[in-house]
Amino acid sequence: MASYVIPDEQPPRITPAVRWIVAINVAIYFLQRTLFFGDGDVVARAFGSATGELASGGFPGHWWTAVTYMFVHDGVLHLAVNMYMLWLFGTRVEHAWSPGAFVRYYLMCGLGGWLAHLLFVRTGVLVGASGAIYGVMLAYATRWPDEEMFLFGVLPVKVKWLVTGYVMLDVVMAVWNGGTVGGTAHLAHLGGALTGWLYLQTRSAQGLDRVRGRVSQAPDVPDETPRAVPRSLPRPRERVNEIDDIVARSKAIAPVRRPLPAPRPPAPVGRPEQAIDLVLDKISRTGLDSLTSEERRVLEDASRKLRRRD
Repeated sequence: MASYVIPDEQPPRITPAVRWIVAINVAIYFLQRTLFFGDGDVVARAFGSATGELASGGFPGHWWTAVTYMFVHDGVLHLAVNMYMLWLFGTRVEHAWSPGAFVRYYLMCGLGGWLAHLLFVRTGVLVGASGAIYGVMLAYATRWPDEEMFLFGVLPVKVKWLVTGYVMLDVVMAVWNGGTVGGTAHLAHLGGALTGWLYLQTRSAQGLDRVRGRVSQAPDVPDETPRAVPRSLPRPRERVNEIDDIVARSKAIAPVRRPLPAPRPPAPVGRPEQAIDLVLDKISRTGLDSLTSEERRVLEDASRKLRRRD
């Protein structure tokens, strides 16, 4: 039996759904041993699944046993082992999913164990949560396959090999003696594990389809050649051509008229480079039509200076 787990991230000591499942199982066992004066068979017959009822036509009257059987146990050791394994594996699985998703998965695996036992075993009464817990163990091993547990508190074993060993042992015992050995329903264990595996495969496929759907809805963006260094500033000659082009367009737009004898607005203060930058910024914001005559003169002077410098 595994006794300790070394997780990458610490889950809560016990999660809500696992706490409630353990509490329900313990409460039912308490009722078995007290309310019925130790006669646990009364509860087992009422809530356990009698595998011969389907053939005798009695199953429709006891349909609830397909669910209730997994909350009934035939001994304190049976209960303790199952609840310990549920806590050991189920807490982290529920923490990774959600309480609702975990409960649905747990019940689904329990139903799968019940169905497998019902199909192949024709005698006895099926009780215990082992089928559902095998599904939980498989979910843990699927998500954290390389986590280590100490088997019997001594031997470190990866979870994937531990769960594989449990499943293979049940396969051997089921083939050896028709599904039930010493009161252990091995086929119910295998049915729970198989149901969990099928569910996890479907869940993974659905998650992949959702990712593909989101990717297909994203617009295609053309690829651009990555640049090793940022784009450099324009060379002087390129800026001369740019300013000349702006001046030419400004002259073409500006009406030919004699300037009125009005005082000129003050030229932009600061260095000539700052003045021309202010004019170019104004052109980019409001266009050529917004330039004053003084700003046009600054632009022309800068163009002539840049040409002489070039």
